Amino acid sequence: MAGLFEQPVEGQRYARVALEQGLEKPDGLTYIVPADVADLRVGDRVIVPLGRNDRPVSGYVLDVRNASDVDPLKLKALLSRDPQAVNLPDDLIELAKWISRYYCCPLGMVFGTMLPAAVKHGTGVVRKQYVDLHDPVAAVSVDSVIEQHKLRAKQAAALRTAKDLADAGKMPVALRELAELSGAKSDAPVKALIEKGLLTQFTKTEVSAIWAEHKVEHATPIVLNDEQQRVHDAVVKGLDNGFGVNLLHGVTGSGKTEVYIRIIERVVAAGRRAIVLVPEIALTPQTVGRFLGRFDRVAVLHSGLTAAQRHQQWTLIREGWADVVVGARSAVFAPMEDLGLIIVDEEHDGSYKQDQLPRYHARDVAIKRAQMRGASVLLGSATPSLESYYNATIRDSYRLLSMPNRVAGLKLPTVRLVDLLDERRKRYETSGKGGVHLLSVELESQLRRVFKDEGQAMLLLNRRGYANYIACPDHRCGWVKTCEHCDVNMVYHVAAGLPGGGLVRCHYCSFENLLPTHCPACGKKVTVFGLGTQRVEDEIMRKFPGVRMQRMDSDAMRTAQDYEKTLDRFRQGEIQLLVGTQMIAKGLDFPNVRLVGVISADTALNLPDFRAAERTFQLVCQVAGRSGRSAGGGLVVVQSFDPQHPAIQLAAKHDYVSFARDELKLRGQMNLPPVTRMARIVVRNQKLDAAEQQARQLGDVLRETNERLGLAAILHGPMPAPIARIGGFHRQQIELIAEDAVKVQKLISAVRDAGLLISDATTAVDVDPVSLL
Repeated sequence: MAGLFEQPVEGQRYARVALEQGLEKPDGLTYIVPADVADLRVGDRVIVPLGRNDRPVSGYVLDVRNASDVDPLKLKALLSRDPQAVNLPDDLIELAKWISRYYCCPLGMVFGTMLPAAVKHGTGVVRKQYVDLHDPVAAVSVDSVIEQHKLRAKQAAALRTAKDLADAGKMPVALRELAELSGAKSDAPVKALIEKGLLTQFTKTEVSAIWAEHKVEHATPIVLNDEQQRVHDAVVKGLDNGFGVNLLHGVTGSGKTEVYIRIIERVVAAGRRAIVLVPEIALTPQTVGRFLGRFDRVAVLHSGLTAAQRHQQWTLIREGWADVVVGARSAVFAPMEDLGLIIVDEEHDGSYKQDQLPRYHARDVAIKRAQMRGASVLLGSATPSLESYYNATIRDSYRLLSMPNRVAGLKLPTVRLVDLLDERRKRYETSGKGGVHLLSVELESQLRRVFKDEGQAMLLLNRRGYANYIACPDHRCGWVKTCEHCDVNMVYHVAAGLPGGGLVRCHYCSFENLLPTHCPACGKKVTVFGLGTQRVEDEIMRKFPGVRMQRMDSDAMRTAQDYEKTLDRFRQGEIQLLVGTQMIAKGLDFPNVRLVGVISADTALNLPDFRAAERTFQLVCQVAGRSGRSAGGGLVVVQSFDPQHPAIQLAAKHDYVSFARDELKLRGQMNLPPVTRMARIVVRNQKLDAAEQQARQLGDVLRETNERLGLAAILHGPMPAPIARIGGFHRQQIELIAEDAVKVQKLISAVRDAGLLISDATTAVDVDPVSLL
């Protein structure tokens, strides 16, 4: 290395540390390593001084060296190792560097995301007393020791128990546990053995957490059908060939989870380990239970855990106990050694993309991590993302595997489309008045049939609340209730006991107030219309009095326990009908569900986002897949104002291949991902003119850099974002589109390295965005 300084102290060492701060220092800051932490390793979390006041901050060691490229006389000494003795494995250090570069995020903030807060804070750490047999005692007869020391009965029982545990290789053991195993009601007999020198005592620090009983599914492994076996064999064959990505397109109910488990069994048998990523919304007790029933050492990571539980699971993984990790997005950072396989189930799901720094996509990070470790990747979905399908069929960088049929000869459900405009006209012709009905005649009659036959049903509407439009009924007035802080309409939520019967809430900034009774502009009584899950619930109660129903959205399901209890009641048949948002669309397998209704397939179809059709197709297909999972078959009723739209027509036919082919052709004509690559930059400021000025300056720099480097990238903007104000901040956006990821990276990196683009609270850089709102 050029420019190294001589060491003022012989044997002095230096560490480069990435701080958990928003500092754009990709190489970290250099600190002197004091003698009392001489065993410092790469990946250790440390405490260092920062700034003139030497404020102690946390950071991660990037490397340790014997020379410095900074004058040692100007360096500060590292303060200490982190009290929790946290260390990240080498591959996570390298992965963090890649994420920082690719997603344009300060390196320290990537590390801050990788390590759960519970681990940083030491939540659940306790000091427990352990005991072991004194060496001379372990080598002689227990009876002779009992006689020699004239032990009382309870003391003798404790000593015999300790000797049995030692012979079984289960010592040392917690002092309290030994007392309980020997039948003692207190610790006194064990403590007496310690005082007599027969047991040795020591203190051990560990993580303790209270767990509810897991519902483990001890299912007998089924015989794989031909399609499952073919996929299994193809993936297993590639396990020893190093890195590779497989995309499994398997229809709903085709038995993908069983294939995952069989492949993991082969990985574990070979002495390696596996990570299984599942969308948070689909990470049900049923899903986790299947893995717990087939593997002895499974760790679970998801948002429903308490802080102590999360710390405990992370520690078990880091210590090498877990063979399998099952978790949501952040589980891709599980500190697992000997990684042989990463599975990303429902790989198309948008929740794999984080919407704050670092704005990483867990699917793509999983692929990069596997590449670094020489591991295999299996992406699975009934409706693969067009990015993955493009990579498998056009770029040929993934291997495409297919399971086009359901297991056990079950058929995909029949789908019937209902034209809501035609429905409204028929109701008017029949009764002389249209009225407002969220349930079509077809859906209403099918619900009656299913309830009569003691079946179950699910109704999907991907919109919370009761009504999404609160306005003056006089069109000459034109007043509409919008959020004071965002450029969006407020949504009416029914809340018993409040004046006016409810409140209005913004679904973007969570601002809320009481439902106004009269128009503030002209004084007329306000009207509410539109639709939401509460309104569906209200109509069901009026038309089907006595039906056992549960609404399932983020308003009704406040905790993971609420979600689990509701699913358990549905599984037991206590609930006949689930009404919910996309929360009910994935990961649920209930054989008695004979009908699925989609209240409105249009909620996402007309959003100003080029992925609107893809998301609509995926949502309709996924929720339809909850029906017909038994020999009795199933029916899906899809209501739409635009039933002839290709996304809805092809979803009704379960024809993913045709949809993907047509949509990819359209994307290519429009120069949109995945045929091209995109990054989106959003500038935020509470003052509109300041936001516009900053966005213009950034746009000028990007265009000049693009031209200077000859990248031929397409720049759109600056322009107002589709939602131009959120939480009081005006939003201006710039979209970058290039023919490949390399050119997007070159453009962003050049501007970033010049210090003209920083991902922070005012500027959001989103590489490979999944939402353009």
